[in-house]
Amino acid sequence: MALYAIGDLHLSLGSDKPMDIFGGGWSNYVEKIKDGFSGLCAEDVCVLCGDTSWGISFEESLDDFKFIDELPGKKIILKGNHDYWWTTVKKMKDFFAEHGFESIDILNNNCFFYENAAICGTRGWILESEADALHHKKITARETGRLRASLQAAGDAEEKLCFFHYPPRIMDVACEEIIAVMEEFGVKKCWYGHLHSFGHRLAVRGEVGGIHYEMVSADYIDFTPRRIM
Repeated sequence: MALYAIGDLHLSLGSDKPMDIFGGGWSNYVEKIKDGFSGLCAEDVCVLCGDTSWGISFEESLDDFKFIDELPGKKIILKGNHDYWWTTVKKMKDFFAEHGFESIDILNNNCFFYENAAICGTRGWILESEADALHHKKITARETGRLRASLQAAGDAEEKLCFFHYPPRIMDVACEEIIAVMEEFGVKKCWYGHLHSFGHRLAVRGEVGGIHYEMVSADYIDFTPRRIM
């Protein structure tokens, strides 16, 4: 049994927004994802760090989740900024149950346990441009609240692992409020996605201020889940 993470699958099997049009590493990306997961087994766990499906509804996302459910391992999904299908936890769980998707679960104001570690997280947030400044305080307050709820659910877990869609920091920019919550709960490692193409150069990898950061955007890790434990 092993723990993995990957973000930004950007599946579009039931909608018309395939990432292949961007060429480069995204060419034939659905097959790359399938191949990348082939090394996992049924007992493994993989955290999907947001932007999982381009569908704007459950109906549009159905084929994407069927594809995900058929991949080996248990999948824990958190929200990304392009997950327009995302709704309430109850509705999502009901949707998964209705279609027999037994390998998929949701990370939202909760946590999961893997051996002695707690899997915690939320979508996250970082101010990437001045255009986002108007909503910065509101979004930051919401996301720090969700992160705090997730970490509190972890209780006295020996290790608390954090997963985000947005990077908590990029180059010289950081969401200090998110980082402060991680520090408060003694988080030492986190993983994130969101960044693509030229955005990869903004990624922070390695330890900063006592927290180790790793980026797991699918196109950055060759569409192969990154092993964590």
